[in-house]
Amino acid sequence: MLEELKERVYRANIELVKHGLVIFTWGNVSAFDKDSGLVVIKPSGVEYDKMEGSDMVVVDLDGRVVEGRLRPSSDTPTHIEIYKARPEVGAIVHTHSSFAVAWAQSGRDIPCYGTTHADHFYGDIPCTRALSDEEIAFDYEKHTGTVILEAFSDRDILSTPGVLCMNHGPFAFGRSAEEAVYNAVVLEEIARMAYVSESLNPGIKRAGKALQDKHYFRKHGKDAYYGQRKQF
Repeated sequence: MLEELKERVYRANIELVKHGLVIFTWGNVSAFDKDSGLVVIKPSGVEYDKMEGSDMVVVDLDGRVVEGRLRPSSDTPTHIEIYKARPEVGAIVHTHSSFAVAWAQSGRDIPCYGTTHADHFYGDIPCTRALSDEEIAFDYEKHTGTVILEAFSDRDILSTPGVLCMNHGPFAFGRSAEEAVYNAVVLEEIARMAYVSESLNPGIKRAGKALQDKHYFRKHGKDAYYGQRKQF
């Protein structure tokens, strides 16, 4: 079942290791198959160098395992909440990459300080509100998805395809597993650049809106003219 998608999700998980975004078992990738309404996701707590494509777990949008001998990621309810609410999202990546986590633990959005950020993310990368004690105690992972969706209540999730969960870490989104991994890699680099920029100049200001818009829309949307068309 969904053998091709399982292999792509597996390879996407391995890419997180190659790019230095995860160590040990920290992180996961999932993808949503719109035709079947099923999600393929990394198994829980399995080390990347011991994992195979056949280990990927297939679940439905109620979180029930449809196929797989291993338990799905403990973050599965978070992924499901996003897929149910945002059908434009085809894949989700969660990591504990260092600089993005530092911003999340600080409870701060990542401001758009320059063109590298603006090329890939439209506007600041949001940080969610903190979960309440009750949300943590009951359906913690589901409520993590809820606060992510709150952060995107007034913005396009694929124009700003990343978010920081306060006190937790980053999630990135894409139309495909490959695109979501790409966005996760860029998110971590932007987080690093923003940290260094603030260290060098504590009084730094955001890039102007005209510059942000120019760099974002020359790469995205109907009038984009930068580079060649990407095939994700």
